[in-house]
Amino acid sequence: MTIAVVRFPGSNCDDDARHAFEFVLGARVRYVWHREPRLGKVDAVVLPGGFSYGDYLRGGALAALSPVMGAVRDFADRGGPVLGICNGWQILTEAGLLPGQLARNPSLHFLCQDVHLRVERDDLLFTQRFRRGQVLRLPIAHNEGCFYLDDAALERLEDRGQVVFRYVDAKGERDAEANVNGSRHAIAGVVNERGNVLGMMPHPERAVEALLGSEDGAELLRGMLDHLGRSAAAP
Repeated sequence: MTIAVVRFPGSNCDDDARHAFEFVLGARVRYVWHREPRLGKVDAVVLPGGFSYGDYLRGGALAALSPVMGAVRDFADRGGPVLGICNGWQILTEAGLLPGQLARNPSLHFLCQDVHLRVERDDLLFTQRFRRGQVLRLPIAHNEGCFYLDDAALERLEDRGQVVFRYVDAKGERDAEANVNGSRHAIAGVVNERGNVLGMMPHPERAVEALLGSEDGAELLRGMLDHLGRSAAAP
């Protein structure tokens, strides 16, 4: 299995993604430069965190116009798994692959800390190793992580079951303090209607080893690999 990790000017979590997939989980990683119009033969795509184009204009707004995003869109349209982490989620929203907008944190401060997430869906290729209601511990590191949708769009998102993760306290309860970046409905990750494109603000690739304080992220990435393994084995 080969995972494409797309690199933009300013990406800084691309090596973290490679370490998680390749050295911890045993998959192959192919770096894809943002100017490449094709992904090549890959099984999944990861848009890593960082500050693509320095986050000028808006986080992800310029990267969404990169040539590679046409190939990412085609890959997603064919049902291929796409994971956007932090800045990668911003890019997916700016490219129209996921709904909503990631706005500046209300505190106007960069947030770098561990958070707790509640799993809202366990039937996705990304979350199949979790159970609904399970609480995960993952790190965040972002300046524009406040998820926003207007009321009507937010209602549609909830009704269609596209919310995958929410910010909660250690007991799995929602409260204002746990919603560290003020996201609407404490949303920390969403999926497209088809279920193959996930955007999330916390960093699963930074939580794959006990030494780092959590291995919860590894289970999300393993779920992706499990899905790919079954797909490859299918007749």
